[in-house]
Amino acid sequence: IGVVMGAYKYMQELWRKKQSDVMRHLQRVRAWEYRQLPGVVRVTHPTRPDKARRLGYKAKQGFVVYRVRVRRGNRKRKVHHGNTSGKPSNEGVNQLKFFRNKRSVAEEKLGKRAGNLRVLNSYWVNEDAVYKYFEVIAVDPVHKAILHDPEINWICSAKAKHRELRGVTGVGRSGRG
Repeated sequence: IGVVMGAYKYMQELWRKKQSDVMRHLQRVRAWEYRQLPGVVRVTHPTRPDKARRLGYKAKQGFVVYRVRVRRGNRKRKVHHGNTSGKPSNEGVNQLKFFRNKRSVAEEKLGKRAGNLRVLNSYWVNEDAVYKYFEVIAVDPVHKAILHDPEINWICSAKAKHRELRGVTGVGRSGRG
């Protein structure tokens, strides 16, 4: 007897096999499309509905999804002509790594852009040679549908303001150790 899988399970399996011909082609086409759009853009539906739902997204009023792009690569130290003015051990300019990961940076970008929303979670959707693309799930804390939903209305409290800046979201917590 074969194991019966639901639609979301099939989607999950598709996204697990990113090297398959279908996914590689799809991601290449999507990456081209994403490059033509602004850095932070609101999307009508999540690209990965299975992943979004696992992270707390519900297809109801008050929930919004934004796609955010973050430039890939290391963080270059901002010094004039590479002059760090210090001991040789701290002379590095190029091979320094930023202490938080790109997904955390994407959440922060959205948190600053849409200050009226609360960042719930985020997930990877695509990448190319220059950018990584993440979709960030955000919630409107003053929407009636959110205020009256006991599963999510904790995010309406003042304690949940700018969770992404304080490292309280999923990726922020993992980055804190």
